[in-house]
Amino acid sequence: MTREDGGAVRPRADGGGAAARTPPLPRFRLDVAQNPYLPLGATEVQAIVTVSAEAGVPEPDGAAGEPAPAPEAAVVVIVDTSASMYGEKIRAARRAARAAVDTLRDGVSFAIVSGAGEAAMVYPDAPRLVPATDDTRAEARHALDTLAADGGTRMGAWLRLAADLFTPFAAPGALRHAILLTDGQNNEQPDVFESVLDMCAGLFVCDCRGVGTDWNVADLRWISSVLLGSVDIVADPADLEADFRSMAAAAMAKGIADVRLRLWTPDAARVRFVRQVAPTVEDLTARRADSGPRSGDYPTGAWGGETRVYHIGVVVPMGAPGRRMRAGWVRLLGPASTEDTPLAAGNILAEWTGDEVRATQIDPRVAHYTGQVELARAIQEGLRARRDGDEATATQRLGRAVVLARRSGDQATASLLRKVVDVIDPKTGTVRLRPVVDRVDEMTLDTHSTRTVRTRGGDDFPGAG
Repeated sequence: MTREDGGAVRPRADGGGAAARTPPLPRFRLDVAQNPYLPLGATEVQAIVTVSAEAGVPEPDGAAGEPAPAPEAAVVVIVDTSASMYGEKIRAARRAARAAVDTLRDGVSFAIVSGAGEAAMVYPDAPRLVPATDDTRAEARHALDTLAADGGTRMGAWLRLAADLFTPFAAPGALRHAILLTDGQNNEQPDVFESVLDMCAGLFVCDCRGVGTDWNVADLRWISSVLLGSVDIVADPADLEADFRSMAAAAMAKGIADVRLRLWTPDAARVRFVRQVAPTVEDLTARRADSGPRSGDYPTGAWGGETRVYHIGVVVPMGAPGRRMRAGWVRLLGPASTEDTPLAAGNILAEWTGDEVRATQIDPRVAHYTGQVELARAIQEGLRARRDGDEATATQRLGRAVVLARRSGDQATASLLRKVVDVIDPKTGTVRLRPVVDRVDEMTLDTHSTRTVRTRGGDDFPGAG
């Protein structure tokens, strides 16, 4: 049954019992936060949409049938084997890939790919996926002993092979997840690489990890952004094993794939933006796929037990005093969902008023996440200016980031900023660029810049005097 009041809607389940250790379908809830009141003459409506998925929820007492089985799943581990991965890096990569394979549940299809100037199969020896069993895991562990560092870095070739492996599992609802490790910079032309990413978009999710400090954050952020994954730095190769095990476990915990956010808007309205703003900032506006005359779908990938937050802006025709309207209808749809059976749904509203107090109040969650998006942008622009030698712009933008981190209570980002700038006055954003910055600290701040905090914290900037 469709719920337009923001309540939870249980997805329909068809099929037999779930296999052991497989995650059941999550139960979703969608809540809309906004100030629906607009001043006379205003046309833009903004709302924060919080989507929560509670994993492992049993069927209600008396529910008919058994829980649905977990979706078919496939995982491809991609290991950089270029020449720069020699020594401890390649040894750590072998251990990390073994940990990921050992974490896969029985029956999950998997493969291991080595990436250098070209991509090659590590396991199995032909371009196909095999089900995870005790025997295939043991064979994969043995095959990883052969990894050697040699050659260049062409990540598009790696992703193209992964796409070929995933293609037989491209049916709606199948979980398709890649883990990519590199220590270097992509050597392909941007237009060539972009065409590969466009081909892979929607086919699989990809988590990216850079080991050491010689790789390019922009390269991996581009991949993770288009392929709806994560990006992070692993400065010490010794930490790769735990990180790969964690990523594989998170992939195994997903209970539903190919989830999309559908936004309906009324006649003459225009969607200004749709952004994910928690747990990370990701602009989905350009990812829209029209699903009807007045609706479009935005991809969100696979879900387990988690909460994500979206910021939506819609421009509507100007209304008369007292006029009320539905400015948007947000529905969450899975592979088996229909217009009438969404996973969850909620309304974005608008009402014009001459009451100045009502009309000028900004919903605190809208204000908070607007600041988080600006914070991510300020950090990235400041670091880019610093690398380009534009000290004035770097100082201004990183100073602005200090102010925004303090306002939102983002203590983690505040601490990272202090490793790049000396904070003179956190309230005004007066900072001084540090003459020498550890490359690890700069890259950690860059990779973590899109991470957001969900609640407002205290006013104190860590260590500010």
